[in-house]
Amino acid sequence: MKKTYDPITTEIIQSSLQAAADEMFAAMRRTAMSAIIYEVLDMGTAICTKDGELASSGAGIPAFVGMLDKATRVIIDKFDKPGDVEPGDIFATNDPFTGGVTHLNDVIVLMPIFADKEIVAWSANIAHWNDIGGMAPGSQSTEATEIFQEGIQLPGIKLFSRGEPIKPVFEILEANSRMPDFLRGDLWAGVASIRAGEKRVLEMVNKYGKDAFLHALDEYMNYGEKVTLSALKNLPHGRFTLAEEQDSGQVYKVTIEITDDKFIVDLTDNPDQEKGPFNLSRDGAIVAAQLMLKAITSSDTVCNGGTFRPLQVITRKGSVFDPERPAAMGIYYENDVRLYDLIWRTLAEKMPEVLPAGNFASICGTIFGGIHPDTGRHYSIIEPELGGWGGGKVGDGNSGIFSGFHGETYNCPAEVNEARNGLFVDCFSFHNEDGGEGKHRGGKGVCLEYRIRSDNAWFTAAYTRSKVPPWPLMGGRPGSPNYIEIRRTDGSKERYSVVTALPLDKDDVIRVMTGTGAGWGDPKERDPKLIKDDLKNGYITPKQAKKYYGFSGQE
Repeated sequence: MKKTYDPITTEIIQSSLQAAADEMFAAMRRTAMSAIIYEVLDMGTAICTKDGELASSGAGIPAFVGMLDKATRVIIDKFDKPGDVEPGDIFATNDPFTGGVTHLNDVIVLMPIFADKEIVAWSANIAHWNDIGGMAPGSQSTEATEIFQEGIQLPGIKLFSRGEPIKPVFEILEANSRMPDFLRGDLWAGVASIRAGEKRVLEMVNKYGKDAFLHALDEYMNYGEKVTLSALKNLPHGRFTLAEEQDSGQVYKVTIEITDDKFIVDLTDNPDQEKGPFNLSRDGAIVAAQLMLKAITSSDTVCNGGTFRPLQVITRKGSVFDPERPAAMGIYYENDVRLYDLIWRTLAEKMPEVLPAGNFASICGTIFGGIHPDTGRHYSIIEPELGGWGGGKVGDGNSGIFSGFHGETYNCPAEVNEARNGLFVDCFSFHNEDGGEGKHRGGKGVCLEYRIRSDNAWFTAAYTRSKVPPWPLMGGRPGSPNYIEIRRTDGSKERYSVVTALPLDKDDVIRVMTGTGAGWGDPKERDPKLIKDDLKNGYITPKQAKKYYGFSGQE
């Protein structure tokens, strides 16, 4: 006779799993050493099923959370013999070729959760570590040609055995970092986080029973699949292809096929892997497709492994979206957001009343460091930057937020940056560069100025959408580009979008300019009241109002 389960208990367990992932996130945030984790929230947490499917997730970066189930399956497949995995074991991985990881800076720690000598779930988190070795400070270089230059590789290794740290592994990690104290602190924060997840899962198992817990996870996966399948029926069906030139001059292509029960993303017709670090692992390509599928099917409901069962991603080995070892991957995130935006644009041109126009669509990773003038210690930071989103049918685009890839993350406050690092924040504002005009205009990009406080500092960055601007819809105008301007103390200026370890000295200024999103609809149809508001707020100048909107101020 088939065993039955109380649906109320099943619902309580499912909700409790989400609460557990949120508590893991809070534990990581409150114990991490690095501002990129505790302020920016460049991390993610999750509980996975015993088979490695995503069961629940915390806040943070969606593209990070999307890697945790894949990394869990890597460990399950690698440690598959009796006795390989024991209670208290903790594993780590950061190798994108092994699977389930983005680039070497993003380290995943995870652990099995045992009940009655059986694995019932996995607890996992991922966070950006400031420096894990490699040829350049910060472990990211736009000049890297192979992954060996980007830092130490952890191809799914054991960090703890039966609850005890494996000391030589810790020593190797610290010896390979320019900032070993930060590495150690962020690692232990990750351990605290996954142990919090283990504690909450075991409380559920002890309270409701192991069988009820496992049943709740199975039901949750099935429910996630049903939600996606239901939503697919309401999307336009067919095959849609788009090719788009990139800043590098290469052309990226995607073909999307939508049926009643499948969402297929075909990336086979793309360039070979690059010699530099602008490559994206196959798992990263899958995550980009998952993000867009989720956005157009069920953005405000359940998200778990079942949600993505109808998704199929096709790649070509040796391509820029499925590279082979030893390709460099340090700047993977720009290709991830490029792919995400390409899928977005393909669908937006078929559904302009649902999806907005193009946004600044870059992580705009700004990496710099040196010696702190007050403490004498080395500092190294990475800042993702805010930018503008595109206008849509319902109104203007959002101003000064992160890309869709980044999700619920935040900029590092100026006060924290100035206290922890060798810099001053001289300016942080919206800008009024041309771009993004429309019936509904794009959200404004930002101007952010960092002033260096000591000599012999360095600066690295990799921005896309610097030459090819955000794309408009329904007659709007393209947005503005992303770029960096270095202002030297002698008054000279240098413009960059991609640069590695550029020397900086005291009082040199890094001026970040992020893109304004593209416009939606004919600018001449914009409501004069909105134009007046834009003038009042300094979003546009009188000259721009007349040039793009035909507004003279007398309307």
